[in-house]
Amino acid sequence: MPRVVVHVMPKPEILDPQGKAVAAALPRLGFEGIASVRQGKRFELEVEGEVTEQVLASLREAAETLLSNPVIEDVVSIDVEDAADGKAQA
Repeated sequence: MPRVVVHVMPKPEILDPQGKAVAAALPRLGFEGIASVRQGKRFELEVEGEVTEQVLASLREAAETLLSNPVIEDVVSIDVEDAADGKAQA
C-alpha cells in the first residue's frame, strides 16, 4: 500500500518557540554548529490503490485545509513513499 508523507512547517514570519528551545538546548548537550531550528509536522497517509495525479491533488487540498493551519503554516512537501521500505518513489 503506498504511503504519502505530508510535511508542514510554520511560515517563515511566524515565531517558532519550540524550535528556539531546541536550538538553545543543542549546544548545552554538546551539539555545536547549528544556527537555527524550525519544528514542523509530518503526516503519513496510507493510500488505497494507485497514487495518481488526481489523488495527489486531492491530498494536497486536504493538507492545505485540514492538516495545516493556512494562516500560520505552509505545506512544504507531499512525497510518495513505498510503505514497505519508507523510501521516496521517483
